[in-house]
Amino acid sequence: MARCVPPRALRAGAALAVILALAGCIGVPDRARSVRAAPPPRAELAPDLAPPADAVPGSTPAAASAPGRIGTGSVKVALVVPLSGQGANLGAAMRNAAELAIEEYQQPDLQILVRDDRGSPDGAREATSAAIAEGAELVLGPLFAANVAAASATARAAGKPVIAFSTDASVAGPGTYLLSFLPQAEVDRIVDESVAGGRRSFAALIPENAYGNAVEAQFREAVARKGARLVGIERYAPGAPEPAIARLGGLITGPGAQADTLFLPETADGLPNVAAALTKAGFAPSRVRPIGTAVWNEPRLFALPALQGGRFAAPDTGGFGNFAGRYQARFGTSPPRVASLAYDAVSLSAALARQYGTQRFADATLTKSAGFAGVDGTFRFRADGLSDRALAVHEIRNNASSVVSPAPRALAKPGT
Repeated sequence: MARCVPPRALRAGAALAVILALAGCIGVPDRARSVRAAPPPRAELAPDLAPPADAVPGSTPAAASAPGRIGTGSVKVALVVPLSGQGANLGAAMRNAAELAIEEYQQPDLQILVRDDRGSPDGAREATSAAIAEGAELVLGPLFAANVAAASATARAAGKPVIAFSTDASVAGPGTYLLSFLPQAEVDRIVDESVAGGRRSFAALIPENAYGNAVEAQFREAVARKGARLVGIERYAPGAPEPAIARLGGLITGPGAQADTLFLPETADGLPNVAAALTKAGFAPSRVRPIGTAVWNEPRLFALPALQGGRFAAPDTGGFGNFAGRYQARFGTSPPRVASLAYDAVSLSAALARQYGTQRFADATLTKSAGFAGVDGTFRFRADGLSDRALAVHEIRNNASSVVSPAPRALAKPGT
């Protein structure tokens, strides 16, 4: 397909691979999972959600918009991110990703009002209020939990929905949807895959921090739901896992270990210390498989002896790799991981605005059970504001990771 297509058309074609479509007509073919793969043909996308057939690639660049705005369409959507203060570098990248989405969607009838929340709740409240006063029908962002809570209160009072980027499930709620990488979904996926592979006895070492608090309840529920056995959980102060490892003792070490799986929801910064302490205590990953979440997806962790054979749940990397390549070509730098969330949020807004008329951002539209497909795979908003994602399971072996269970092409029906 690439042999006779001009370069600019190729870039527009690449966008088709990630423009959001209703599940059932979604997904990227296996050949498109690598960074250099060609985009799928137009026929594989839902025609009603693809860009207009008469759009001209590269027409009316977003840079021609007024300052603080991306695009010139009649449907206004706010992008509330930190452009100053805490997280300003992330906010700038998310603004770039929004611009890329508008350009690759070939100028939809959408106008993004970019507003700076200054990395603070007061800034988020003011930015959201100003954008809504200018006609924004939907708020994308903010990024940080406290700012999401502030923006959501303002948007809720105005009857406008929010699609935010925080990973803190506590700020989700009716009308405030989290398009982010929630650890709860990752816990469910890795436990489900472990049990499906014959693992029946689980133990866990969980840090005493906010992340540990977020995943412990989900881990307990997931193990119980799958009918597996929880043989022990120990919490530890960050940086000091040795006492907790000693308390688990023979449950996870030695030839008679009672657990066959050890859950380690530790960050990339903390995991080397935990792994070293496990190795010193005689932990053998060949007997007790370590499992984790997407925070493991860091190449510097793949050489740790205690993680060899370990598995973690995370999005497939092909979609983000393709997006990162296009972002690099457009802006001359690599995007942070959260940039794809802004790209997906803007693409979703454009697609829904074109298909659903006045119901484009209604709760019933946003929470369609089939979900949507984007850069990081299929996702679905739930009525409680949380999201489900189709995740892959990756295995660490020989200082590298590879996918051992691909992300499903469609999400399971809610409640199954």
